[in-house]
Formats: sequence, C-alpha cells, structure tokens
Amino acid sequence: MSITLKTAADIEAMRVAGRLAAEVLDMLTPHVKPGVTTEQLDQLAHDHMVNVQGTVPAPLHYAPPGYTPYPKSICTSVNHQVCHGIPNDRALKNGDIVNIDITVITKDGWHGDTSRMFIVGEGSIAARRLCALTYEAMWKGVTMVRPGARLGDIGHAIQRFAEGQGFSIVREFCGHGIGRKFHEEPQVLHYGRPGTLEELVPGMVFTIEPMINAGRREIRELGDGWTIVTRDRSLSAQWEHTVLVTETGYEVLTVSAGSPAVPAFVDGTAAVAAAPVAD
Repeated sequence: MSITLKTAADIEAMRVAGRLAAEVLDMLTPHVKPGVTTEQLDQLAHDHMVNVQGTVPAPLHYAPPGYTPYPKSICTSVNHQVCHGIPNDRALKNGDIVNIDITVITKDGWHGDTSRMFIVGEGSIAARRLCALTYEAMWKGVTMVRPGARLGDIGHAIQRFAEGQGFSIVREFCGHGIGRKFHEEPQVLHYGRPGTLEELVPGMVFTIEPMINAGRREIRELGDGWTIVTRDRSLSAQWEHTVLVTETGYEVLTVSAGSPAVPAFVDGTAAVAAAPVAD
C-alpha cells in the first residue's frame, strides 16, 4: 500500500479545497426543496464552482476503468439510491431524502470531497432517524482518528454503532485517500475489526463516508452504469468528511459556515452550525 503523506504546504492547500467543497453545499442548501430537480441543483453547483470559485467539478467526465464518463458535476442520490445518483429532471417531493456529493478541484490541482444528507420538506420519523444516526456514525469513525490508531478502528466504530441501531453497512464502497488525485490509498472501510489494517500516521488525508441502509445491506447497480440502489428498496443515507491525521488527533478539512454541528459526544469544535434540513 503506497500512501502519500501530505506536507505542511499540501495540508494548507487541502484545507482550501475542503472548505470550497463544503461551501458548494452551503450554497445549495436553500435550493433543496419540493419541486426542484436534481438537474437544477447540478447546474447551480456547476455554475458556482466554475464561475464563482474558479474550481473544476471533479465528477464531470470522470471515468475510472470499466466505467463510461460520469455526465454531471455532482452526485445526487435520492431515497433508496445509495451513491453515484445522476442528476435528472425528476422533481424532489416532500419527504424525500437526498445525498449531495461534491468534489472540487482547485486551480492548484487539489481535491476537496464532502457530502451531506438533506431532508426535503417534512421527512418521516424513520427517514430523519436514519439521516441523523448516519451522521453520528460518520463521527464515530472520525473520532477514532489519531496517530497509532488503525484503519480497522474506524470501520469497527462505525459498524458497531450503525448495526446497534438496527441498520446495515454497505460494504462494496468505502472511503479513500485524497489529494492531487481524486482517489488515493488507503481504502477506508466502514466495517471491520479494531487493531487491524494500516496504522494511521500524521499527514495522511482520507475520506470517511459511510453508506448506511435502513434495511438490508445488499445493493445493485442500475442500467446507467453508475447509480447504486438498495436491493430491498429501503432508504439509504450517507455523510462524508475529509479528515487529516494530525500529530495529536484529527482535523476535519471539509467544514464551512453551513456545516452541521458536531454530535454532542464529539470533543472538539471542527464544525459548528445548524443541520442542513431543507424547508
């Protein structure tokens, strides 16, 4: 496993990239409401990235081996869509939940990657619970990050919490290292055993982005070659932050003025704001 450790200059550049990605989500928040299409959200995000920030939407035309180029600038995964949902002309309706996943590339070539869940209008109690507890599950993983810890500690903390709430963990997708490349080593699993896998050292930067289903963990891919859905059509939620391993613990790089507040169990002030629930 070849992991690229970031220098002090690299880390400062990654802070900028992470903040810019989060600010796209801030900009979109008031627009996520009944009647808007995910295609309209994609256009708003694209215009903001290109014309306001001067960044490049990393997903646009992204084509890893075996995939056709991704056709949009953001991913919008609605209800039982797990990840990589392609924006389209379907209007969001009251009660929908949607994950919006943003990755920007700065003019200096650094990637910022983050996602949030949005509840459209008035969500059901079950939908709100899933979104809220998935957010907590992500933070259960984040708070395990420190020098000397192992990647397995992150996955175990997430799995133990989520499954303890009666949910299931999607295992086919994981977090990843990030920097000048969209996807780098290491892979960050959202399940596992404590004390296993790669040891964390200062300068590592990676995403933690658990995908958690209200029902069973099995998934399938739609015919568009990108969109992943739950096999049982149960709701799925995901949150994502980019995290730096520091000399003493962790720093969350994808925070902004509109980032949701950290859960009460977190000892820190990495993010302070109200949760992004659409009116």
